[in-house]
Amino acid sequence: MYGVDKSRAKKDKWRIKEQTLLMTGFIGGAPGGLIGMLAFRHKTKHWYFFVINVLSIALWVFFIVKIYGNLIDS
Repeated sequence: MYGVDKSRAKKDKWRIKEQTLLMTGFIGGAPGGLIGMLAFRHKTKHWYFFVINVLSIALWVFFIVKIYGNLIDS
């Protein structure tokens, strides 16, 4: 998504909303979001994109460990 948005930005075309990029990262696409940010050098000046994606990854790791730990303990 970051690559598509970067390409559209260069061509001065319709863009993907920042809210969509952030929400996609939050619901599970954060690893791809971070890779896209770095690979395409897109949205790297917006600190909140980095923060939201990193926090989202941390939250997903926490939930996976918590759920997996509960399954093992059962």
